[in-house]
Order: sequence, then C-alpha cells, then structure tokens
Amino acid sequence: MVGEATEVEVRLSDQTKLFAQVIGKDPDTDLAVLKVTTDHPLPAARFGDSTGVKVGQWVLAVGNPFGLDRTVTLGVVSGIGRENINLSRYENFIQTDASINPGNSGGPLFNLRGDVIGINTAIINFAQGIGFAIPSNMATQVMNQLISKGKVVRAWLGVGLQPLTPDLANKFGVDENEGVLVNEVFERDPAALAGIKPGDVITKVDGALVDTPNKLSRLVAALDPGSTARVEVVRDSKRLTLNVALSERRDTVVAASLPQSKTDLKLGIDVQDLTAGLAEKFRLNESRGVLISKVEASSLAQAEGLREGDLIKEVNRVDTGTVGEFTVAVSKVKRGDTILLRVLREGRAFYVVLKPADR
Repeated sequence: MVGEATEVEVRLSDQTKLFAQVIGKDPDTDLAVLKVTTDHPLPAARFGDSTGVKVGQWVLAVGNPFGLDRTVTLGVVSGIGRENINLSRYENFIQTDASINPGNSGGPLFNLRGDVIGINTAIINFAQGIGFAIPSNMATQVMNQLISKGKVVRAWLGVGLQPLTPDLANKFGVDENEGVLVNEVFERDPAALAGIKPGDVITKVDGALVDTPNKLSRLVAALDPGSTARVEVVRDSKRLTLNVALSERRDTVVAASLPQSKTDLKLGIDVQDLTAGLAEKFRLNESRGVLISKVEASSLAQAEGLREGDLIKEVNRVDTGTVGEFTVAVSKVKRGDTILLRVLREGRAFYVVLKPADR
C-alpha cells in the first residue's frame, strides 16, 4: 500500500534495495506507478491483452504472502468481469482460484506464456479459492496516464443511475438487463446538454452494450474528456442516439441506488404537501413535491425501501407537485396496474415501482 508516501523502498529478488519515487496513484483502481533509478537494466515482465482471458484457463499468481518472498501459486480463471465487490469505484475483476493471500496484492497474475494479464488486488476472507485481479488492460490505461500526467483523468456523463428490475423494465418498455435507468440528470453537465432526461434507459455507449451501472461508468471513464460519445437511449419505447460531449469527471457526485422489489402489499404511505420547514428538515432543495410523512410497518412502501422524508416528484412519469396532483395521478391507475414513482432523498433521485392492492 503506497498511502500518502512520495518515496518507497523496493527490494528486488537478488536482495538489491532501491528507492522509488511515487509517480502517481489512482485510488479508484488502487493502483500506483513507482519509478526506480539504477545503473544497469532491469528485467521486465510483458503485459498481455486481458480481453483474451477465458474462464478455465491456467494462471500463475506471484507475490509475497505472509512475508514468503516470490511465492508462486497455480490455478484457473474462475470468472471474468466481476463487479459489485465493493473494492473500488471501477470494478471489472478477473476472479481466480490461484491462492492469493495477504501480501499477494500488487503481484502479477500470469498466463502460461508469461504475460501479465492482471494485478492481484484482493481476496474474500471468508471464502477459499476466491481472489481478484485487476485486468492488465485497465492497469495499462491507468499506468500510461499516471506516467504522462501524474494522475488519471476520466470522462464524466453527469447522470444518476440504477439497475433495471423486471418491474422497472416493464414500465419503461425494455427487456430486463437491457440498459440502465437514468434517475437523475445533473444540470449543465454533458448528459443534460445533450438532451438525456430522467427516465431514459441507456443501452449503448459507442456501440458497446450497457447492462449495469458499473459497466456504463467504466465505458465512460475509459473515454477522454472533451471527446464525443454516441449514447443510445430508449425513451417512451423509442430508440434515440444522442451525441454527448464529455467533460472531466467530478469526484463529489455519487450515483443513486435502489432497493429491490420484494413483496406485493398495499401502498402504506401518508403524504403531505412540501413546506419550507419540511424541506429544511429533510435536506431537500425543492419547493414543490409530495412528502411521505409516514410509512406503515410491513407495507409495500416499506418493503420497497421508501421512508419518511422521501419526496415524490412523479407518478407514472407525470409531475406531482402537490398532494392534489398526486391523488389525481394515483386515481388514474387501473386495477392490477403498477405505479411508477420518481423519488428524491437527500438530493439524490431514484425510481421505484409499487404494486397497490385492489381498491
């Protein structure tokens, strides 16, 4: 771990010790680049193409587990494209059962040709044979930027995202896992300027399929700020292609997440008009909307993750600024139909589908 160090000691296999300068580090992928100065050439491993990695192929992990220098373990690739491990912002890990222990992090993952196809990064402590490596292509991209710029610059779209549940996919006229749902568009950011709207489902970026928020984040982050991306969206069951001029990523924005649908019960919420005092209490920078004042225990709303202080902004894609408008919108829902709500919570937006009981 480099941490805040600007200089570290590097020990080679022949016990030679060198001091290395930290050229740059990228917390989002947990990678850093070190530079050593020596009076003779040093051997170097080749970086391979991680796009060619296949599940089941043999790999070698090299590291320093528990202080045991130059330990080599053998295994296979157990999975590729692993994400939602909550280890870093951009996750696309190679999973392997080659033994990776504390001290292996930062070591290479080789294929049998001797090419580095990954950088070992983490294990799951409570499991056996489950380790993760950063793909070599991602590591190379980060390395090149750290060397040339001293930091990693990533492109920014400017949207809040959530995955598509079956209910949401049905509401927005797409297949499950076909794209990701835009629940928020930040003003004056690239997506807003290009015409992307809340409720759009992003399905492709520059022709590459998008099936999870993490995948979209990786695709956009791999592009250069200032470049233009072709973003395909589904809006009201129609497919559109928008050209988005990307800017540099901001570090302060966090994408919203959504609880998964669990049960089919009555709605179970009390609502009231938003007042200035309530907006301040619940940290809502809004002047209109329908505030949830109570969520009944064991209700559908509670099961879907709604809670007191949530602000309902839309019902079935119709703006609802008052309880009256909310009541009218809900009254139009036919028996057996679902209700799509757009909700704000502490400045972040998300969509949720409710299945009300028969009235």
